[in-house]
Amino acid sequence: MDVVTRMVADRPVVIFSRTTCCMSHTIKSLISGFGANLTVYELDEIPNGQQVERALQQMGCNPSVPAVFIGQQLVGGPNQVMSLQLRNQLVPLLIRAGAIWI
Repeated sequence: MDVVTRMVADRPVVIFSRTTCCMSHTIKSLISGFGANLTVYELDEIPNGQQVERALQQMGCNPSVPAVFIGQQLVGGPNQVMSLQLRNQLVPLLIRAGAIWI
């Protein structure tokens, strides 16, 4: 889990993804559509991707991607992110994390 903690440190939004995952693409599109400053790690393209995926699973991410961190806090996967969006809570969360400025 330390590897994930280091990867999300000092970044307003981090998404752990796979290039072939359609839900990852959807969540990245949603958040970037707000003009958010986000960091994306494609687990199938980084050298320690399997190690990171195991750490995400240990943190409770199931499935492991997409996994979204906002303000260094694990928000969860697509269901949690879409739920925040439907309740109009996603944008305020992004603003508080410093990912977007309005």
